[in-house]
Amino acid sequence: MPEYQENSIIDQVDRIAESFYRLTLHAPLIAATARPGQFVMAACGPFLDPLLRRPFSIHRCNGSDTLQLLIRVVGRGTELLARCRPGQGLSLVGPLGQGFNPPAPSAPVCLIGGGIGIAPLLFWAERLKEHQPCTVPLLFWAERLKEHQPCTVLLGSRTGEDLLQLSAEFSQLGCRVETATDDGSLGHHGLVTDLLAARLSEVDKVYACGPMPMMAAVARSCRDAQVACEVSLEAHMACGLGACLGCTVHGAGGLYLHVCKKGPVVNAEEVAWDR
Repeated sequence: MPEYQENSIIDQVDRIAESFYRLTLHAPLIAATARPGQFVMAACGPFLDPLLRRPFSIHRCNGSDTLQLLIRVVGRGTELLARCRPGQGLSLVGPLGQGFNPPAPSAPVCLIGGGIGIAPLLFWAERLKEHQPCTVPLLFWAERLKEHQPCTVLLGSRTGEDLLQLSAEFSQLGCRVETATDDGSLGHHGLVTDLLAARLSEVDKVYACGPMPMMAAVARSCRDAQVACEVSLEAHMACGLGACLGCTVHGAGGLYLHVCKKGPVVNAEEVAWDR
């Protein structure tokens, strides 16, 4: 898989929630080869301060010349990115890492994301829709759409405002969407993992991204239900290329995983969740 350092051009910056921004970037080299689950290392602006790039999952990609990044403002680097304007240049390195692996043909799947971990799942849901064969007659499909949706999406965040636009975009793809919020302002009042138990008997595979405690809970539930599970790991990293070794997590069997090279997407059983 080729990796590029590309001077992208910012096409659009949209604020989709209080602290969530979506950047649309003209980056044809990266967009042409990116797979769902991969990421880029993005400079925080045109200057050398902050010096280090930041890792961002590829949120969307049209497969030709543009890609999108979903950014939550949590510090100086992400604040500078949120202040970018159309026409500005932004240096990217990517696509990096391992992406999601496809399920068996026509297999029902569940995507579960928490907070900024929702970012790579929209790209994956779009790709799943592209390759999902329609095996049900159209008239029957129209009558039984909800029962035959190939993809269930569970989204969690602090408030409903964080999820309104994202949940609508998953729904537009034909996904069955359920939400959970910490404050109870949208959907289930509680953790997004609370929604998973009722869906495990309906799906063949689960894809998860979010905070480590959330993914650990998902991994345990899938293990107990004997459902395949892939997780997209989040980690601080300085290079994204396997040189700094700053993104190491504990793997099963006493091994170590470097998120930038082995991941970010790995099988859930490869991670030592109790470490």
